Amino acid sequence: MNSTAAEPAEQGLGSTGAAEGSNRCGYVAIVGRPNVGKSTLLNRLLGQKLAITSHKPQTTRHTILGVSTLAGGQILYVDTPGLHQRGSNALNRYLNRAARSILTDVDLVLLVVEALQFSDEDALALAEIAKAGTPAMVAVNKTDRIADKTRLLPYLQSLSERHPFVSMVPVSALKGDQVERLETAVLAALPQGDHLFPDDQLTDRSERFLAAELLREQLMQRYGQELPYRTTVEIESFTLEQAGGTDHPEAPRARIQALIWVERESQKAIIIGHRGEALKAAASQARLEMQKLFGRRVHLEVWVKVKDSWSSDEAALASLGYGEY
Repeated sequence: MNSTAAEPAEQGLGSTGAAEGSNRCGYVAIVGRPNVGKSTLLNRLLGQKLAITSHKPQTTRHTILGVSTLAGGQILYVDTPGLHQRGSNALNRYLNRAARSILTDVDLVLLVVEALQFSDEDALALAEIAKAGTPAMVAVNKTDRIADKTRLLPYLQSLSERHPFVSMVPVSALKGDQVERLETAVLAALPQGDHLFPDDQLTDRSERFLAAELLREQLMQRYGQELPYRTTVEIESFTLEQAGGTDHPEAPRARIQALIWVERESQKAIIIGHRGEALKAAASQARLEMQKLFGRRVHLEVWVKVKDSWSSDEAALASLGYGEY
């Protein structure tokens, strides 16, 4: 079996995975099939919520950078959309391109798989990693669901036979089990170098982008069937205004105007709900999440509009912020 995450520490590396007197820094792409827990793992590694999550596959639609500054270095995680075989419309093609495009631009790929599972889409993700030729590590996620941990041994052996992974670490992103061990292994695999971002920076994404994501998260979590996949969010306006005048030194309030785009009038009616109650509830929770992440008060106004078949139209996707990869 290939080396495990425990071995770097045995080679004289400190608790952060960096040798004394050295500093490590590099980009790490978090890759895998949809709904395997990539965004949950990113949030756990960062120690706070950055990427949106839901129980629905393909919640992540854009790559998002998360900066983790440790005593021994800086890890620049890049969360990616799930590589998948389902669907062939413009949005599905965009998601796969977004995930593939990052593989050759990073120092390490972190493949996330579900414990005791290896589907055709897992194989697709691994094939893309092999094609890119970038060093890769495996995070075997959702181990909290496995009562008898000895069942993991043959599974890890089978993974080691599929690819020459740098290391394999069983984790639970949800519970936090062994995530520090994974972090140690990741840092140890990165090249030596200076920090690329300020130590207190969390991401390179703007608050405007994050606001759209947090509102879209509520759509993914609250609405069933295919409706969330036919919706997207556009921030029309994001301005900061001093709350309470100059006599009150608190952080400026964010005033945000957002559009939820759907593909049909019937979808618009569902999003809004009876007397607007559904939309009001989603917007209220999104506003609270924004305030928590931004550390400032937020005033949020939301409208719902129809753009026919936007998810199947390359030009419409581009106009809504889904750039080329």
